[in-house]
Amino acid sequence: MTLTFIWSGFFLIGFLAALAQWLFLGDVEVFKRIVDGTFEAARVAVMEIALPLAGVMTLWLGIMNIGEKAGAVTWLARVISPFFSRIFPEVPKDHPATGHMVMNFSANLLGLDNAATPFGLKAMESLQTLNPSQDEASNAQIMFLVLHTSGLTLIPLSIMAQRAVLGAADPSDIFIPCLIATYVATVVGMVAVAIKQRIDLFDGVVLSWLGGITAAIAGMVWYFSQYLTRPEIELVSKVASNLILFSIIIVFILGGLRKRIDVYEAFIEGAKGGIQTSLKIIPYIVGMLVAISVLRNSGILGFVVNGFTWLFTQFGFNTDFTPALPTALMKPISGSGSRAMMIDAMKTYGVDSFVGRLACIFQGSADTTFYIVALYFGSVGIKRTRYAIPYGLLADLAGIVAAILVAYLFFH
Repeated sequence: MTLTFIWSGFFLIGFLAALAQWLFLGDVEVFKRIVDGTFEAARVAVMEIALPLAGVMTLWLGIMNIGEKAGAVTWLARVISPFFSRIFPEVPKDHPATGHMVMNFSANLLGLDNAATPFGLKAMESLQTLNPSQDEASNAQIMFLVLHTSGLTLIPLSIMAQRAVLGAADPSDIFIPCLIATYVATVVGMVAVAIKQRIDLFDGVVLSWLGGITAAIAGMVWYFSQYLTRPEIELVSKVASNLILFSIIIVFILGGLRKRIDVYEAFIEGAKGGIQTSLKIIPYIVGMLVAISVLRNSGILGFVVNGFTWLFTQFGFNTDFTPALPTALMKPISGSGSRAMMIDAMKTYGVDSFVGRLACIFQGSADTTFYIVALYFGSVGIKRTRYAIPYGLLADLAGIVAAILVAYLFFH
């Protein structure tokens, strides 16, 4: 029922906000903007998301099937199982779901959204096979989704590229703040869900893995900031990300050939599920994007930002960050919407202004929680999301707070 209340709330709040603007501000265009936005959102959901996703899904589900038959996914699950068996205690050791989740997280880390989505949907499908209640999210599915919505990405290449297009003096100067903010969001999300699920966070394996990952990220940040220039950071990101992704394909194929598997037939067998999955998720995507469009075009975000500005002013806080809040508020709702907000902030206040940089850090600090919930849970028919959305939003909030703090530290 959580999604029902949220989805209905978007429409009702949007209607009330639009009604207030018409009656008190004389905005006679507000309802037209909302209705036009619903048509555009429905078109985008099908023509620009679901149908293009069908091709990507077909490709990567085929590749994943080769990897499974070759034993690569099982091997990957075995390597990571000591850690995942602690934070996903419901998932048996060496289960393919572990390998699928690792593939998803790896693609996200590298900023490879096109590959991350098929891996994530495959992971959710694998976790569903272990779910005793097929229409209610399991603990493992909630942990996976919250970790995914925290949006951990090592190098925010698309944000850096957008800053370069708009003429930033150093497009990569938001790299370290983005990494810190998104890492905080990930850790807070994982710890919160672990406490809810009574997972032992002080287990030696968990502590060693978290400590190792933290040290690796800190070491990478130090190396990049001390020894690489902006063009070198971008070059390393492009080459490493795509080299790793293509290497996965080659390794899977070679593994299949080594086991004397008919790799082409294995690819076709796995690829057949791509279109069916994409068609299945169309109603969920359309429903959520249309509701988000109503909220966005009703102008409610402007009211919320003004409210925050007034509130923080009453407490005597510096409010220089509030003009960037639309990007933060839009991010859990719509990736394209938050990107538009980020670009607007850079154009309005300056690409190298405090607000412009903070908007970029907001964009890189989390992922689109509501879209991900609709997409991933919708793909396996889950209707009762339990506490997945509140805890996903908690991770988003942690990322927002961290983004504000590091922006003040680095740029104010």
